[in-house]
Amino acid sequence: MADIDDLFRLNKYVGSESLAELCFRVICKNLNIISDKEQWDKENSLRNLLDGLVLPSEICDKLIEYVLRSDTIEFHDEFFHIFSNTSTTKLKRVKIVRSNLTNQSVQILALHKLVELELIDCPNVTEAAIEYINANAANLQSLVCRGEHSSIITAAFSEYQRRGYVFETPSLRNLALEYVGIHPQEYNILLAGLTNLTHLDLSNNLHVGYFTSFDLVPNLISLVLHNDKINNQAQAFISNICHLKNLRHLDISQLDSTNGRFENPNTILSDIVNGLPQLTSLDISGTNLAEVQIVDCGIQTTDQSSYFEFNDSNSKICDIPGLVSRVDRPLQFLGLYGTNEACRRRNIPAKLIAGDANEDQILVAAHVYMNNKPGFLLKVLNDLHRVYRYENCHRVDQALCVILKAMENHPLEKQIQIYGSATLFYVIKMKEKDELEPRLKERIVSILLTGMSMYKNDESIMRNGCLTLCQFRIPQDVMSNYETLVKLLLHSVKHAQQGCYVQRIGTFILNILACHVTGREKRLLGNLGCIKTMLKLIQYRVIHNIYDDVLEVAWSTMWNMTDETPVNCERFFSENGMVLFRKCAKQYRHKQELLKNMMGLLGNVSEIQHLRVHLVQEQDMILFENLLHSESEDIEIPYNAAGILAHIASDGVEAWTIKIPTRTEMLELMVKAIEQWDIFSERNINYRSFLPLLRLLDVYHTPQCQHWAVWALANLTTVYPHKYCILVVREGGIEKLNTLMSDPRPYERIKELAHFVIQNCCHSNNSNDTYEYQSSVNVEYGLGD
Repeated sequence: MADIDDLFRLNKYVGSESLAELCFRVICKNLNIISDKEQWDKENSLRNLLDGLVLPSEICDKLIEYVLRSDTIEFHDEFFHIFSNTSTTKLKRVKIVRSNLTNQSVQILALHKLVELELIDCPNVTEAAIEYINANAANLQSLVCRGEHSSIITAAFSEYQRRGYVFETPSLRNLALEYVGIHPQEYNILLAGLTNLTHLDLSNNLHVGYFTSFDLVPNLISLVLHNDKINNQAQAFISNICHLKNLRHLDISQLDSTNGRFENPNTILSDIVNGLPQLTSLDISGTNLAEVQIVDCGIQTTDQSSYFEFNDSNSKICDIPGLVSRVDRPLQFLGLYGTNEACRRRNIPAKLIAGDANEDQILVAAHVYMNNKPGFLLKVLNDLHRVYRYENCHRVDQALCVILKAMENHPLEKQIQIYGSATLFYVIKMKEKDELEPRLKERIVSILLTGMSMYKNDESIMRNGCLTLCQFRIPQDVMSNYETLVKLLLHSVKHAQQGCYVQRIGTFILNILACHVTGREKRLLGNLGCIKTMLKLIQYRVIHNIYDDVLEVAWSTMWNMTDETPVNCERFFSENGMVLFRKCAKQYRHKQELLKNMMGLLGNVSEIQHLRVHLVQEQDMILFENLLHSESEDIEIPYNAAGILAHIASDGVEAWTIKIPTRTEMLELMVKAIEQWDIFSERNINYRSFLPLLRLLDVYHTPQCQHWAVWALANLTTVYPHKYCILVVREGGIEKLNTLMSDPRPYERIKELAHFVIQNCCHSNNSNDTYEYQSSVNVEYGLGD
């Protein structure tokens, strides 16, 4: 095994994607690039490779990997038919994970005379697949079948007994079979003819402990019997295994410690290491084989710390009695995970140890148990969580690799997703945001969202995922997964318990996703039902008279979504948003933060001419009149109330269809309110464009509209000149202001403010601040931070 520094590296997650990777991703999203569909009945279709295409194994093998990873198709048999012609496609090494492929697809794959075939969690594959494999096994060197549904040989075992073998694979070197479910004497048939095997994995099988004919596979160098019960007949079984003199790796680890209790454990362990002279790797995790017991006269305890001295000629020291013979020749690897603190002893004759004593041992355990031992891996992630929760760590990059790989390899293991996402939060929290490469961030987000999608109704996974996402810059770091994230969050806030943490943080993230994006993403939010979802959250709180941060953030989210996005403004009305606006304004009339968000939303709506008719209602105008005189410390509420009135008034006298209050009265009150505001007031608002304000500068028939717009420009260019002066210049504001100043219709105060804006812009331009800001102005945030 490699040194611990080499076990996990972030290299594959950093840097730009290769051109080949980008091509595979594009093809997976659109298989029509290389294939077309052939409908062969009403419900089914198959894909055929396009005429003229010839794909080598380097492409075909990778294509399967990417398609399975992307999960772009529902029925894999349809996809695997692409490889039915072995003259135009070539497969060599195929790994199928969590697929619904059937025997028909296995037959297609086998026709390529594969070198390696791995089937993991493929429940539709049956014993018929064995015959397809046997018929095309001339080159097959590795065959792996894993998963609880991977018992592909049991049903036909009577036939195998009749003919005397299961596999007719003369070149096979590596065989892994889980959950076989056969009787002890039937292992002779299973291994018949496989004399060239060098690696055998019979994990999670029954009755292996009774098997005594390992002479059928004399060339084994690796034997894995994880979770196989052998303790009842341990002495005879170990004696049999010790005939495998070439064996270098032996795994007899146990997830269930009751199956790992051996009588005379020190003797058993000693027999193993003495009987297998080539052994360099041994996994006895979950057993008592490293247990401290004094059974030999050459062993004596020297103190209470379980420190043992072996009185041989060299007086060697070893803290595990059964391994004393390996003191001069330490094992390359020793698995001591779950062995009653044995991994914490000082003198252990092994270079790498899997255990839970420290960070290094836990990471080694993660490496060993990553692919084939999800039970152990879950415990390892629990240990990692314990270590990194208190920031007692030195190998953050390796831990990050462990967590990502565990979550990626085991998406269907719920507990792994829970502990993985929880630990990921602490690891990301310890990393500086700039330390993480963009591609690595994308990978982390993608893996998180995969787990969250699998278990979107699980509060723990959704909470962990949202907390981890909050460690990134949103939305910049999630843009490649924007739609997926929005869908997940909307599902979560709709179905979570009202007011729970998951609903609160989900609404919070949706608000950020709505705020810091352009119109395309805002429209997508509306298309996915975000307006409707926010209104449902508000409605529940109004009915039950609840005031909380979800209520505030829901209005803020709609404020951001409607910024320069007319279609979302229309959705607000079509979903009866004004009804809830009126109820909230009455029920929570003293909640200034809420009213600010609500008025910000209506400010956006009022910019859409054909929607303003919905705002010309007597009850709404009376509310706007009251809000013009808000007692809030900042001016946001009266500012938006005046803005709404200015836009309505810009449509002319005929648009004012109510009698009370009159248009003249409201305009007078609006001007009076504007003149009470401090021009140096700091603002909690962000404009991406001044076009709605600049349009009001052209409303000469109602100068009060110009008054509000020019005051807004004066305030913003005074308090934030770096940010907004360039916006005035770029969008033609200087020309409009000069025209306004030369026109006799606007009253003098309007012209004073216009001159003030021009001065601000000229001063900013002379100090070169304008040009410094020019490159970033287009990415400013939308309304409503």
